[in-house]
Amino acid sequence: MPTDDDHVGQRNLTSWVTPVGRFLVRRLEPLARWIGPYAALLLIIGIGGGIAALLAAASAEVYEAVVESDDVAVLDRPMLDLAVSLRQDWLDTAVTWYTTIGGPVGMPIIAVVIMVLLALHRRSWTPVILIPAAGFGSLLMTVAGKDAIGRLRPPLEFAVPPYETSPSFPSGHSLNALVIAGIVAYLLVLRQHRARTRVLTVALAVVFAVTMGLSRVYLGHHWFTDVLVAWTLGTAWLAVVVTVHRLFLTFQSSGSAEDATPG
Repeated sequence: MPTDDDHVGQRNLTSWVTPVGRFLVRRLEPLARWIGPYAALLLIIGIGGGIAALLAAASAEVYEAVVESDDVAVLDRPMLDLAVSLRQDWLDTAVTWYTTIGGPVGMPIIAVVIMVLLALHRRSWTPVILIPAAGFGSLLMTVAGKDAIGRLRPPLEFAVPPYETSPSFPSGHSLNALVIAGIVAYLLVLRQHRARTRVLTVALAVVFAVTMGLSRVYLGHHWFTDVLVAWTLGTAWLAVVVTVHRLFLTFQSSGSAEDATPG
Protein backbone atom coordinates (compact mmCIF):
# COMPACT_ATOMS: atom_id res chain seq x y z
CA MET A 1 0.00 0.00 0.00
CA PRO A 2 1.45 3.43 -0.94
CA THR A 3 2.29 5.81 1.85
CA ASP A 4 2.18 9.03 -0.18
CA ASP A 5 -0.81 10.97 -1.47
CA ASP A 6 0.65 12.78 -4.45
CA HIS A 7 -1.11 10.77 -7.16
CA VAL A 8 -4.69 10.02 -8.16
CA GLY A 9 -4.30 7.26 -10.67
CA GLN A 10 -1.75 8.55 -13.14
CA ARG A 11 -2.37 12.19 -12.21
CA ASN A 12 0.48 13.77 -10.27
CA LEU A 13 -1.05 16.24 -7.81
CA THR A 14 2.25 18.08 -7.39
CA SER A 15 2.34 18.93 -11.10
CA TRP A 16 0.59 22.24 -11.84
CA VAL A 17 -0.48 22.77 -15.44
CA THR A 18 -2.50 25.99 -15.07
CA PRO A 19 -0.95 29.47 -14.82
CA VAL A 20 -2.87 30.12 -11.59
CA GLY A 21 -1.51 26.94 -10.01
CA ARG A 22 2.07 27.73 -10.98
CA PHE A 23 1.63 31.28 -9.65
CA LEU A 24 0.46 29.96 -6.28
CA VAL A 25 3.41 27.59 -6.03
CA ARG A 26 5.92 30.35 -6.84
CA ARG A 27 4.43 32.79 -4.33
CA LEU A 28 3.87 30.38 -1.45
CA GLU A 29 6.90 28.11 -1.69
CA PRO A 30 9.21 30.58 0.15
CA LEU A 31 6.70 30.63 3.03
CA ALA A 32 6.68 26.83 3.18
CA ARG A 33 10.47 26.74 3.23
CA TRP A 34 10.53 29.27 6.05
CA ILE A 35 7.92 27.81 8.42
CA GLY A 36 7.67 24.25 7.09
CA PRO A 37 5.01 22.49 4.97
CA TYR A 38 2.70 21.55 7.86
CA ALA A 39 2.71 25.03 9.38
CA ALA A 40 2.14 26.51 5.93
CA LEU A 41 -0.77 24.13 5.40
CA LEU A 42 -2.46 25.24 8.63
CA LEU A 43 -1.78 28.92 7.97
CA ILE A 44 -3.13 28.85 4.41
CA ILE A 45 -6.23 26.90 5.48
CA GLY A 46 -6.81 29.45 8.23
CA ILE A 47 -6.61 32.29 5.72
CA GLY A 48 -8.88 30.30 3.43
CA GLY A 49 -11.43 29.98 6.23
CA GLY A 50 -11.60 33.76 6.51
CA ILE A 51 -12.02 34.01 2.75
CA ALA A 52 -14.77 31.40 2.95
CA ALA A 53 -16.70 33.50 5.46
CA LEU A 54 -16.35 36.55 3.21
CA LEU A 55 -17.48 34.44 0.25
CA ALA A 56 -20.60 33.41 2.15
CA ALA A 57 -21.39 37.03 3.01
CA ALA A 58 -20.84 38.02 -0.63
CA SER A 59 -23.13 35.22 -1.79
CA ALA A 60 -25.80 36.69 0.46
CA GLU A 61 -25.60 39.94 -1.49
CA VAL A 62 -25.84 38.03 -4.77
CA TYR A 63 -28.80 36.13 -3.37
CA GLU A 64 -30.64 39.34 -2.56
CA ALA A 65 -30.09 40.55 -6.11
CA VAL A 66 -31.39 37.26 -7.50
CA VAL A 67 -34.51 37.42 -5.34
CA GLU A 68 -35.19 40.99 -6.44
CA SER A 69 -34.92 40.00 -10.11
CA ASP A 70 -37.04 36.87 -9.46
CA ASP A 71 -34.65 34.57 -11.34
CA VAL A 72 -33.56 31.38 -9.56
CA ALA A 73 -35.81 32.14 -6.58
CA VAL A 74 -38.83 31.55 -8.80
CA LEU A 75 -38.12 27.84 -8.28
CA ASP A 76 -38.66 28.03 -4.52
CA ARG A 77 -42.44 27.81 -4.34
CA PRO A 78 -42.87 25.21 -7.13
CA MET A 79 -40.22 23.00 -5.49
CA LEU A 80 -41.96 23.30 -2.12
CA ASP A 81 -45.33 22.49 -3.69
CA LEU A 82 -43.81 19.44 -5.37
CA ALA A 83 -42.34 18.27 -2.06
CA VAL A 84 -45.70 18.61 -0.30
CA SER A 85 -47.41 16.62 -3.05
CA LEU A 86 -44.95 13.74 -2.63
CA ARG A 87 -45.28 13.36 1.13
CA GLN A 88 -46.44 10.20 2.83
CA ASP A 89 -46.25 9.36 6.51
CA TRP A 90 -43.69 6.58 6.14
CA LEU A 91 -41.56 8.67 3.78
CA ASP A 92 -41.71 11.69 6.10
CA THR A 93 -40.39 9.52 8.92
CA ALA A 94 -37.62 8.03 6.79
CA VAL A 95 -36.46 11.40 5.42
CA THR A 96 -36.59 12.98 8.89
CA TRP A 97 -34.35 10.22 10.20
CA TYR A 98 -32.01 10.60 7.22
CA THR A 99 -31.69 14.36 7.53
CA THR A 100 -30.56 14.07 11.17
CA ILE A 101 -27.35 12.49 9.83
CA GLY A 102 -26.41 15.86 8.36
CA GLY A 103 -27.45 17.86 11.41
CA PRO A 104 -25.36 19.72 14.00
CA VAL A 105 -25.00 16.54 16.07
CA GLY A 106 -24.97 13.75 13.52
CA MET A 107 -22.50 15.23 11.03
CA PRO A 108 -19.75 16.08 13.57
CA ILE A 109 -19.97 12.60 15.10
CA ILE A 110 -19.69 10.95 11.69
CA ALA A 111 -16.83 13.26 10.71
CA VAL A 112 -14.85 12.51 13.89
CA VAL A 113 -15.35 8.74 13.57
CA ILE A 114 -14.24 8.75 9.93
CA MET A 115 -11.32 11.03 10.75
CA VAL A 116 -10.03 8.69 13.46
CA LEU A 117 -10.46 5.59 11.30
CA LEU A 118 -8.69 7.17 8.34
CA ALA A 119 -5.87 8.53 10.51
CA LEU A 120 -5.26 5.13 12.09
CA HIS A 121 -5.51 3.24 8.81
CA ARG A 122 -3.26 5.64 6.92
CA ARG A 123 -0.96 6.27 9.90
CA SER A 124 -1.08 9.91 8.89
CA TRP A 125 -2.07 13.27 10.38
CA THR A 126 -3.56 14.40 7.07
CA PRO A 127 -7.19 13.41 7.90
CA VAL A 128 -6.83 15.03 11.34
CA ILE A 129 -5.95 18.31 9.62
CA LEU A 130 -8.12 18.30 6.51
CA ILE A 131 -11.45 17.02 7.87
CA PRO A 132 -11.71 19.48 10.80
CA ALA A 133 -10.44 22.31 8.58
CA ALA A 134 -13.05 21.54 5.92
CA GLY A 135 -15.80 21.28 8.53
CA PHE A 136 -14.77 24.47 10.32
CA GLY A 137 -14.77 26.41 7.06
CA SER A 138 -18.24 25.18 6.12
CA LEU A 139 -19.48 26.14 9.60
CA LEU A 140 -18.07 29.66 9.18
CA MET A 141 -19.80 29.98 5.82
CA THR A 142 -23.10 28.79 7.26
CA VAL A 143 -22.98 31.24 10.17
CA ALA A 144 -21.86 34.14 7.98
CA GLY A 145 -24.58 33.50 5.42
CA LYS A 146 -27.36 33.17 8.00
CA ASP A 147 -26.27 36.33 9.83
CA ALA A 148 -26.02 38.32 6.60
CA ILE A 149 -29.49 37.46 5.30
CA GLY A 150 -31.68 36.23 8.15
CA ARG A 151 -34.05 34.68 5.63
CA LEU A 152 -37.20 33.09 7.02
CA ARG A 153 -37.80 29.41 6.48
CA PRO A 154 -40.87 28.15 4.59
CA PRO A 155 -44.14 28.57 6.53
CA LEU A 156 -44.59 26.00 9.28
CA GLU A 157 -47.84 24.73 7.75
CA PHE A 158 -45.75 23.37 4.88
CA ALA A 159 -43.04 21.83 7.08
CA VAL A 160 -42.68 18.40 8.63
CA PRO A 161 -41.95 18.47 12.40
CA PRO A 162 -39.71 18.83 14.30
CA TYR A 163 -39.63 22.46 13.21
CA GLU A 164 -36.52 24.64 12.94
CA THR A 165 -36.38 28.36 13.63
CA SER A 166 -32.85 29.47 12.74
CA PRO A 167 -32.36 31.55 9.57
CA SER A 168 -32.91 29.59 6.38
CA PHE A 169 -30.10 30.79 4.09
CA PRO A 170 -27.90 28.89 3.38
CA SER A 171 -28.79 25.31 4.28
CA GLY A 172 -26.21 24.17 6.84
CA HIS A 173 -27.14 20.52 6.37
CA SER A 174 -26.52 20.77 2.63
CA LEU A 175 -23.29 22.73 2.95
CA ASN A 176 -21.75 20.56 5.64
CA ALA A 177 -22.81 17.29 4.02
CA LEU A 178 -21.21 18.27 0.72
CA VAL A 179 -17.96 19.44 2.30
CA ILE A 180 -17.51 16.50 4.67
CA ALA A 181 -18.53 13.90 2.08
CA GLY A 182 -16.29 15.61 -0.47
CA ILE A 183 -13.16 15.74 1.69
CA VAL A 184 -13.64 12.14 2.85
CA ALA A 185 -14.04 11.02 -0.77
CA TYR A 186 -10.88 12.95 -1.67
CA LEU A 187 -8.89 11.24 1.10
CA LEU A 188 -10.18 7.82 0.05
CA VAL A 189 -9.48 8.41 -3.64
CA LEU A 190 -5.85 9.26 -2.85
CA ARG A 191 -5.27 5.66 -1.73
CA GLN A 192 -7.49 3.83 -4.24
CA HIS A 193 -5.76 2.15 -7.18
CA ARG A 194 -8.70 1.18 -9.39
CA ALA A 195 -10.45 3.84 -11.47
CA ARG A 196 -13.78 2.06 -10.95
CA THR A 197 -13.38 2.27 -7.18
CA ARG A 198 -12.54 5.97 -7.36
CA VAL A 199 -15.58 6.68 -9.53
CA LEU A 200 -17.81 4.77 -7.12
CA THR A 201 -16.40 6.69 -4.14
CA VAL A 202 -17.03 10.07 -5.77
CA ALA A 203 -20.49 8.98 -6.93
CA LEU A 204 -21.48 7.96 -3.39
CA ALA A 205 -20.28 11.31 -2.03
CA VAL A 206 -22.30 13.18 -4.67
CA VAL A 207 -25.42 11.12 -3.98
CA PHE A 208 -25.10 11.77 -0.24
CA ALA A 209 -24.68 15.52 -0.71
CA VAL A 210 -27.52 15.83 -3.23
CA THR A 211 -30.01 13.71 -1.29
CA MET A 212 -29.19 15.52 1.94
CA GLY A 213 -29.94 18.84 0.28
CA LEU A 214 -33.15 17.63 -1.33
CA SER A 215 -34.28 16.15 1.98
CA ARG A 216 -34.29 19.68 3.42
CA VAL A 217 -36.60 20.87 0.66
CA TYR A 218 -38.81 17.79 0.97
CA LEU A 219 -39.31 18.40 4.70
CA GLY A 220 -40.09 22.07 4.12
CA HIS A 221 -37.17 23.15 6.30
CA HIS A 222 -35.45 25.12 3.53
CA TRP A 223 -36.23 26.82 0.27
CA PHE A 224 -34.59 25.29 -2.79
CA THR A 225 -32.31 28.31 -3.28
CA ASP A 226 -30.98 27.83 0.28
CA VAL A 227 -29.80 24.39 -0.80
CA LEU A 228 -28.60 25.52 -4.23
CA VAL A 229 -26.35 28.23 -2.78
CA ALA A 230 -25.11 25.81 -0.10
CA TRP A 231 -23.99 23.43 -2.85
CA THR A 232 -22.11 26.16 -4.71
CA LEU A 233 -20.45 27.47 -1.54
CA GLY A 234 -19.54 23.95 -0.42
CA THR A 235 -18.03 23.12 -3.78
CA ALA A 236 -15.97 26.31 -3.74
CA TRP A 237 -14.67 25.69 -0.20
CA LEU A 238 -13.91 22.05 -0.97
CA ALA A 239 -11.87 23.20 -3.98
CA VAL A 240 -9.92 25.56 -1.69
CA VAL A 241 -9.11 22.79 0.82
CA VAL A 242 -8.04 20.35 -1.90
CA THR A 243 -5.89 23.02 -3.55
CA VAL A 244 -4.20 23.83 -0.24
CA HIS A 245 -3.47 20.15 0.30
CA ARG A 246 -1.99 19.89 -3.18
CA LEU A 247 0.23 22.86 -2.38
CA PHE A 248 1.32 21.10 0.81
CA LEU A 249 2.20 17.96 -1.16
CA THR A 250 4.14 20.08 -3.64
CA PHE A 251 6.15 21.85 -0.95
CA GLN A 252 6.74 18.60 0.94
CA SER A 253 7.95 16.91 -2.24
CA SER A 254 10.20 19.85 -3.06
CA GLY A 255 11.70 19.79 0.43
CA SER A 256 12.33 16.04 0.24
CA ALA A 257 14.02 16.44 -3.12
CA GLU A 258 16.31 19.15 -1.75
CA ASP A 259 17.21 17.02 1.28
CA ALA A 260 18.14 14.15 -1.01
CA THR A 261 20.35 16.31 -3.22
CA PRO A 262 24.07 15.89 -2.43
CA GLY A 263 25.72 19.02 -1.08
